[in-house]
Amino acid sequence: MTRTLTVGISDCIISKDQDAVLATHALGSCIAVLIYDPLARVGGMLHYMLPSSGAGADGAKGVAKPFMYADTGIPLLFRTAYQAGASKERLIVTALGGAQVIQSEDSFNIGKRNHLAMRKILWKSGVMVHHEEVGGTAPRTVHFEIGSGRIVVSSGREQHAIPQGDSQRRMVQNGV
Repeated sequence: MTRTLTVGISDCIISKDQDAVLATHALGSCIAVLIYDPLARVGGMLHYMLPSSGAGADGAKGVAKPFMYADTGIPLLFRTAYQAGASKERLIVTALGGAQVIQSEDSFNIGKRNHLAMRKILWKSGVMVHHEEVGGTAPRTVHFEIGSGRIVVSSGREQHAIPQGDSQRRMVQNGV
């Protein structure tokens, strides 16, 4: 029986439940980072809102709401997945969102800033993004099936699955 777990704004869920579907709705300028270990069958989704907690000496904002920010939420997503049995070498990473849903010509583009922050954090950690759908002007809704690793993205009336099954099968067959 499928169980849908909603990942809200500034939220994160890691699951080993093969019947679970992680879902987040109306990703605008926010970014969803999805990670999946096809061998351990551990998956996680982070829905962060802003690039940086601006953590000063006390780091209070990042401590109080770590999943709100890329700089605190992404490392915590990965650490929690490792604790659940995922391996960094096997993780398949997908990034979605980062749209500019409010039409403006100013430089205050949170979606682009969120995307850049994520790329820098993952690059510094030696993590490759396998698939990303970022930018544009339309919000996205995401459903991530833990049992299969399948990701379905909806935007308006359009819906598509992200083709990652072949890479997952190769990784499992090779024991990676």
